[in-house]
Amino acid sequence: MKTTLLHRITIEPGKCGGRPCIRGLRIRVQDILDMLAAGTSEKEILHDYPYLERDDIRAAMAYAAAYLNHSIVPARSG
Repeated sequence: MKTTLLHRITIEPGKCGGRPCIRGLRIRVQDILDMLAAGTSEKEILHDYPYLERDDIRAAMAYAAAYLNHSIVPARSG
């Protein structure tokens, strides 16, 4: 299901500075995450943005989780 959700995330150079957005809309993944972090419920987000769907919110969280799961390999000096 996570892979299916990630199909909802789009990146277009001409929209929102090329940042990840929901389904080509001008609402960034970061906007959704900021609202959730501020304590806004899914229900409130969906009420305030009626063109969003519950899976859009889940897709934003799945995208963030995938992004944060990226392995970091330290550079070797010398």
